[in-house]
Amino acid sequence: MTDQWVSLRRFTQARIALGRAGHALPTQAVLDFQLAHALARDAVQLPWDIEACAEQLRSLGAQTLVLETPVGSRSEYLRRPDLGRVLTEESLTRLSKEAATGPFDVALIVTNGLSSTAIERHGLPLLREIFSAYRDRQFRVAPITLVANGRVALLDQVGYALAASLAVIMVGERPGLSAADSIGLYLGYAPQPGNTDAERNCISNIRPPEGLSYQEATAKLLDLTERAIRRGLSGVQLKDELDSYELYKDKVEHSIREFP
Repeated sequence: MTDQWVSLRRFTQARIALGRAGHALPTQAVLDFQLAHALARDAVQLPWDIEACAEQLRSLGAQTLVLETPVGSRSEYLRRPDLGRVLTEESLTRLSKEAATGPFDVALIVTNGLSSTAIERHGLPLLREIFSAYRDRQFRVAPITLVANGRVALLDQVGYALAASLAVIMVGERPGLSAADSIGLYLGYAPQPGNTDAERNCISNIRPPEGLSYQEATAKLLDLTERAIRRGLSGVQLKDELDSYELYKDKVEHSIREFP
């Protein structure tokens, strides 16, 4: 093809410069689209082996709690977002008992969200980086809470129940047709039920090698955590001030060298 867009395909997963066969897309482009759609559906429906994840975290020296939402199935999870935002009464009781072992600076929650694939593929190595970084900075981290079929707002209920200064939830992001394995990190200071998205910060598209690396995401999270606790706020009032160029310098310079 002579289309100038073709040279840009190396820099993006977006569907550009696909070509054509008569009035339709080439067969390969159609097959690629169907595969991406199938991977996205699988990411949503794939069961998460939560017990295996808990065991792997314990091998890193981390305490864990496996809790539950009222969600009975993945189908119900998709139809009832409200149920993914709360814990069962039994789980809340366990958290209340754990709060007595505090105080905690950070409550760290993990849920498969809308992509079990993301957590299965990237969850443990990302948690390893985060847990190590928090420990090095001597943050008091509550036992890591693992909850299947959770939503972002769950961070407020868990963080509030543990009386933590700040809560962070790792969640499998909604899969798209370019990525089915992306993780998002959401952070909220002074977590409590009823907080809104405006009171949370988000670090998204964590999925090396195409997206953020585990190290880049952890650096951003650590910076936001330290400033949130120091200033007593989060969300729209807390901006990402980490030098993004330093994080992405190698990628940017490589792209400049490669661009024709």
